[in-house]
Amino acid sequence: MQRILSRAARRCTNSSAAFKSPLAQANVASGVHSEDAPTCSNEYDNFTWKNSLVRSVQADIVNALRRGDRQRASMILSNFQNTDWELTKDDFSHILEYCAEAPDPLFVMETLELMEEKTIGMSKGIYRYVIRALSRGGYFKEALHWLTLLGEKESTHATLPFFNIFLNSCGSSANLKAAECCLETMENYFLGKSEITYCELLKIAVLQENLPAVYDIWKDCTRYYSPSIIMQRKFVRALTTFGDLQSAYHILQHMVAIAAQSSDHLRLSSKRRYQSPRLDIPVLALSESEDLKLLPDCNLQPSQGKLATGENSADVQPELFEEKTQSFEIVELKADVLSEGLMCIPFAYTIRHIRLLIPMRYINLFRFSFVLGNNLADKVGLENGSVLDTLRIVGSAVRRILRWSFNDLMHACVQFNNCQLAEQLFLEMQKLRLRPSKFTYDGFVKTVIASKGVAYAVKVIEVMERKGIKPYNDTLAALSEGFSKDLQLDLAEDFLERISEIRPKHIRAVNALLSGCEIMNEPERAVRILAKMKHVNMKATLRTYELLFSLFGNINVPYEDGNVLSHVEVSKRISIIEMDMLNNEIQHSFVSMKNLIRAFGAEGMIEEMLRYLNVAENILWDINPYQKSDLYSVVLHALVQAKESHKAIMIFKIMRSCGLPTNISIYTTMIECCKWLPCFKSASALLSLMLQDGFHPTVVTYTSLLKVALTKDDFEGALDLLDTCKTEGIEPDIKMFNAVLSHAYYKGQIHVIEYIVECIHREKIQPDPSTLWYTFCVYEEHELYNTAIEALQVLSMRMISEDVSIRGDKITAFEDLILSEEPDAELRITRTFEAGEEFLATALLNLRWCAIMGATLSWSPEESLWARRLASSHDDNRRPLISPSEVPQSWGRKSYF
Repeated sequence: MQRILSRAARRCTNSSAAFKSPLAQANVASGVHSEDAPTCSNEYDNFTWKNSLVRSVQADIVNALRRGDRQRASMILSNFQNTDWELTKDDFSHILEYCAEAPDPLFVMETLELMEEKTIGMSKGIYRYVIRALSRGGYFKEALHWLTLLGEKESTHATLPFFNIFLNSCGSSANLKAAECCLETMENYFLGKSEITYCELLKIAVLQENLPAVYDIWKDCTRYYSPSIIMQRKFVRALTTFGDLQSAYHILQHMVAIAAQSSDHLRLSSKRRYQSPRLDIPVLALSESEDLKLLPDCNLQPSQGKLATGENSADVQPELFEEKTQSFEIVELKADVLSEGLMCIPFAYTIRHIRLLIPMRYINLFRFSFVLGNNLADKVGLENGSVLDTLRIVGSAVRRILRWSFNDLMHACVQFNNCQLAEQLFLEMQKLRLRPSKFTYDGFVKTVIASKGVAYAVKVIEVMERKGIKPYNDTLAALSEGFSKDLQLDLAEDFLERISEIRPKHIRAVNALLSGCEIMNEPERAVRILAKMKHVNMKATLRTYELLFSLFGNINVPYEDGNVLSHVEVSKRISIIEMDMLNNEIQHSFVSMKNLIRAFGAEGMIEEMLRYLNVAENILWDINPYQKSDLYSVVLHALVQAKESHKAIMIFKIMRSCGLPTNISIYTTMIECCKWLPCFKSASALLSLMLQDGFHPTVVTYTSLLKVALTKDDFEGALDLLDTCKTEGIEPDIKMFNAVLSHAYYKGQIHVIEYIVECIHREKIQPDPSTLWYTFCVYEEHELYNTAIEALQVLSMRMISEDVSIRGDKITAFEDLILSEEPDAELRITRTFEAGEEFLATALLNLRWCAIMGATLSWSPEESLWARRLASSHDDNRRPLISPSEVPQSWGRKSYF
């Protein structure tokens, strides 16, 4: 303040020590003593001094507010009360402008009190600042009060922009009740609506997730008004948010037609936003017109309207947009049309307003487009040649708006998996000479990944690169994620490496690759991925830690049992992962704790597993009973695998005592647990409990019962269970038959194995490598070598296909591989077939080994003597003979359940 006064003093040529003007009083108010303040001798200098001082005071107040020193700002403002100046509204404009942008509604109200004490009038600019500050600050009732005062002023015109400011704040804060009261006030003053008004109402409808309100806004907007291309783009974005892609596509067609027939060029605002150059004439608020209602009432009370509840009570209505956007008409504003239109203008629109709305020099130049209901011209389609010719010369801004709308709709196809519409949009962009951008390709690639596969998306990327368009990092991340889901981990890792700058949002692709590593059991690749994450300083998410527990929580599984060294290594790994979780402030989830418990159980670390089960029950207090039961199921499975039958029974009894829900998997696990007792009576009791709980046995349940029966070498009981399974309408699988074959092999029961092999053939079930192993080995151990080779050859043929008529082209290809004399023939066989066809590769390797041993290759396995003998024995309904010594004496009398 002293520096300002000093500069002003140097400009003064005459000074008087006796000058006692309002300036001197202002000096006192600002802390400047009168003897130090210079004076001026004329009124002009007095006015200059006053303006300089006021600007300085306003700057001090604004700076204090920016620093957060509200007390100093209030003190400087209150000093105005001690002056006798004739303050004007301009003396507070900079303060109110800052409060409107901040916003600071409390200081605005403090300033308004001072203005009211000084009886300072309000201008439209002051009203704008006050309404914006109050509404953006959340003081909607006060802002609505000032809007009402503004509407009651007879000397104030064009008040609609102030209501639009209020609606904008309602949309930003999602305050629907205040918006309804604003609409009610607008209706009382017959204000009507402009494009900005409809944009703000549309924003509120989107925030409330109310699709019917969007339809209502569209109908009200297009009744007497032709929305600009910018307005229609906002409707496209709104409809794509709700998933109404068909309606959005109709509006997009209309936008293309408008761009083709309109010669207007968009302009940029001060905020670098596109604006339509045409006059934004508000829709006239006629009393006979239907009003737009978002809520049934306008009181600032909790409402039950559609926008408040967000309920989409109406179905999607694409025909609403198709009827009014497929065709339109450009109407010349002729003299008779103008005269008829002016008769409809209410009395509030005087001649001065008419001159503002429609300048006379534009009457013969402007072309206004009106939506005329059902009496419309012919449809202007995208295939029309004139449309294409016009779009070639249309302004770059309009083309940019069209491209943005195409992109909005394209990315909505990603969310709602609509590949057909995405392809149609891409073709139409090419027809319209709209060059697809990186963002366009990003949406198109993500859409085709979900529908046509990642291989098709790679072809699109190749087309992009040939055109010199480098894909987004997000596009590469989507491709990497797609390859990870297809378990093509090499390609997934390659595309992940191509990302120039990995950001936190790409963690989803990283997690997908880690998930693929878990499925394919490739922890080494996962280590490389983690190293890259550390290199780029990417933070792991909860999903990452869930996968890490599953990837590195075990060492030897499934190849060998855990030992002391592996137990120490597992404990070390899990401690490191948990410490990293703690450093990143990430808590355990149900999935992470489940994977952790499963890891301990797989390694045979029973005590640690039970300890973490107790921890999970204490920290996961929000899990539901079914999730808790899932944790117990993992523990029961690990205990049964570790032959800890008594601990498993204890856990099962705890579950039942706590009332936790059970399922078929839990009962099946406990039935299999009975084979370690062994007690078939307990297994039967569990089966009875399962039936009482409403669960019906499955093929896995019968397999577990069969294993319990075989623990006492009861082959008759096992075969009876097979027959019961068929009687109950349950189709046995190869694992159930292999359970019998396994025990028969260890007991040397050739007749049982032959009977089961023929049953597998009669059920048209393809054998697997385990079936071949048990059958071949039992003959080999009895020194029946020719029979072993013959059985291996027949079963390998059946493993290729149970269909006798194998196509000739396949036979030729298979024989080339089997009879090849090249040294790397076996390597060619293993590399020819993918991971999903490992059984086929195993069968071909077996046939090649049989050919090396001198067996004749025959593609008719049913002609084999061994196969015919097994079929004849089965036709005679002869069960295998079992020696009496192998029949169990007793199942025991006690049941554990």
